[in-house]
Amino acid sequence: MKVEALKKRLDRNRPMTTIAIRIPEDVIEDLKRVALLLGFSDYQPLVRTYIGQGLRSDLERLEGDTVSALIASLKRQGVTDEIIQEALGEVNQH
Repeated sequence: MKVEALKKRLDRNRPMTTIAIRIPEDVIEDLKRVALLLGFSDYQPLVRTYIGQGLRSDLERLEGDTVSALIASLKRQGVTDEIIQEALGEVNQH
């Protein structure tokens, strides 16, 4: 994830939207119990945390897989490790 995108994700005042989702009552009760044990004010911030963690994990895995596939393809085409590392360094600076 690029630095600017990460900064936006960490902004506590970023815009929010309301959604409706059907969740079994027993799951909500468990979420409420766990939220209190983990120091959350209510279950909704805990649910947002769970969603954020899962989303970041999937984005990292999916974006990482793309980069890994690209690197493997470049190596098969004869691009040296040195050039690949230099290119990755340039990308990470932006």
